[in-house]
Amino acid sequence: MKREDVRNIAIIAHVDHGKTTLVDELLKQSGVFRTGQVVEERVMDSNDIERERGITILSKNTAVYYKGIKINIIDTPGHADFGGEVERVLKMVNGVILVVDAFEGPMPQTKFVLKKALELKLPVICCINKIDRPEARPKEVIDEVLDLLIDLDADEDQLDCPFVFASAKTGIAILELNDKPVSMEPLFETIIDYIPAPEGDENAGTQVLISTIDYNEYVGRIGVGKVDNGTIRVNQECVIVNHHDPDKMRKVKISKLYEFDGLKKVEVNEATVGSIVAISGISDIHIGDTLCSPENPVAIPFQKISEPTISMNFIVNDSPLAGQEGKFVTSRHLRERLFRELNTDVSLRVEETDTTEAFKVSGRGELHLSVLIENMRREGYEFAVSKAEVIYRYDENGKKLEPMEECYVDVPDDYSGTVIQKLSSRKGELKGMNSFGSGHTRLIFSIPSRGLIGYRGEFLTDTRGEGIMNTIFTGYEPYKGDLSYRSQGSLIAFESGEAVTYGLFNAQERGALFISAGEKVYAGMVVGQNGKAEDVEVNVCKKKQLTNTRSSSADEALRLTPPVEMSLEQCLEFIDTDELLEVTPKSLRIRKKILDSLMRKRAGRK
Repeated sequence: MKREDVRNIAIIAHVDHGKTTLVDELLKQSGVFRTGQVVEERVMDSNDIERERGITILSKNTAVYYKGIKINIIDTPGHADFGGEVERVLKMVNGVILVVDAFEGPMPQTKFVLKKALELKLPVICCINKIDRPEARPKEVIDEVLDLLIDLDADEDQLDCPFVFASAKTGIAILELNDKPVSMEPLFETIIDYIPAPEGDENAGTQVLISTIDYNEYVGRIGVGKVDNGTIRVNQECVIVNHHDPDKMRKVKISKLYEFDGLKKVEVNEATVGSIVAISGISDIHIGDTLCSPENPVAIPFQKISEPTISMNFIVNDSPLAGQEGKFVTSRHLRERLFRELNTDVSLRVEETDTTEAFKVSGRGELHLSVLIENMRREGYEFAVSKAEVIYRYDENGKKLEPMEECYVDVPDDYSGTVIQKLSSRKGELKGMNSFGSGHTRLIFSIPSRGLIGYRGEFLTDTRGEGIMNTIFTGYEPYKGDLSYRSQGSLIAFESGEAVTYGLFNAQERGALFISAGEKVYAGMVVGQNGKAEDVEVNVCKKKQLTNTRSSSADEALRLTPPVEMSLEQCLEFIDTDELLEVTPKSLRIRKKILDSLMRKRAGRK
């Protein structure tokens, strides 16, 4: 049976090519919002970090109606770090809209998400977005997309994909560049005509593959998936099975069932083939599980999610200031929270270490892990994290392999030399160099993942904030040799106490400070960056000795240079392998792993 009244699509693209804005317009023009209703921009980006950073982290479901047909839309993230979100939701849809920027053209993540869609034989609608940009070059971008489809071995039908030109910001879409733009109607029509209706056997046993997990404090885990066969009803008895875990078979009961309508979940009593549903009331439902009727429990195949490439240790905070700012500080709290994150994040791995105080957390990139750290911080957790390190593998001959990235850098021509020099020193190999007419150059490097750790901040400084860098994981290759992460040492506090102006004034001659007067410090805490390569101890708590004689300049106020304020990402980039970052809801403090000066020197000699 074909459900002609339903279409299921995912919107995929590289970062900042306009997916979420496009979904906003589809929602507005399908009448989801009341006339005159105030709607914030990027309404799908619902969590605080997504709104602040302007990025999508979690894939979201919504649904609109057009000419009586329900279109289920899934908005997906563009960052490679959240690629696991994209990989799994593609199993729920019958086609994708690939959004490409009319100036930038296909980028690394475009290639990654498109490859996943083509492997699943999904039809593609290509939407060239931002055609209103002054430097837009839609005709060249069409050729670049077709070249990419050929490179990725697309079949005849996929190569014959329709192109739609749009400006999501102004809410228009056209099929030919000289058409008069009016609304998003051409895109809606293309979806209805080109994306196939979902098919399945409504009389067969129930089969629902869970592709996403939502979590709600009141109802617990909510599984989201598409009904592939049969009908699912409230109070129905089902069996959970899993393609990758043949031993798993457990009886459950469906307590509540929802479908998506606009931005809301609407309770329904039953759903049939092609519907995307949310199911609550099953405590340990996981991504990749299939809900079946007990008579015929057959699991639907589900691809393995790509493995993590980077890891860091999350450690119970043991600094002298521990427990003063956080609500959750013990190893039990930390363990519970990290294992709870696994409920919703498929790309994350959490492992116990040989001590109960530390957990090894592995993810797809620095951004992936920093978002987890930021979320935990806001929830009141206090802990320490080590420097991010790549995960090595070994081949059958015992040869060390390391993860490699393809790195695309778009920079103004003036800065390309600096970037080539810096990335070459980090074991990067220049693979290609193309010049854009607008005074920009695109550089393509093959570089070890560890060569990029801690580089983004430096890159923005080197290119005066005008450079754009994008990376995509390409696989494992033989180890490329040793790297030094940082050329400058740290300024380390000599004693515990409160930083005073006099002590800071003397310390600032050594380098850039991270703290200001009045802040609490402890021995072994990093208070600044040394101008030279070695670590230096400074006494920022030193007070001026008062004497009974005065010189003419004694009463002049000491002038302090404003301290360098670093964000969470900058701190994670800055710390070296012998340092930790202490994370609390109020503060970020960098410290040495070994706080005692004498012990540190002994360890250094060893």
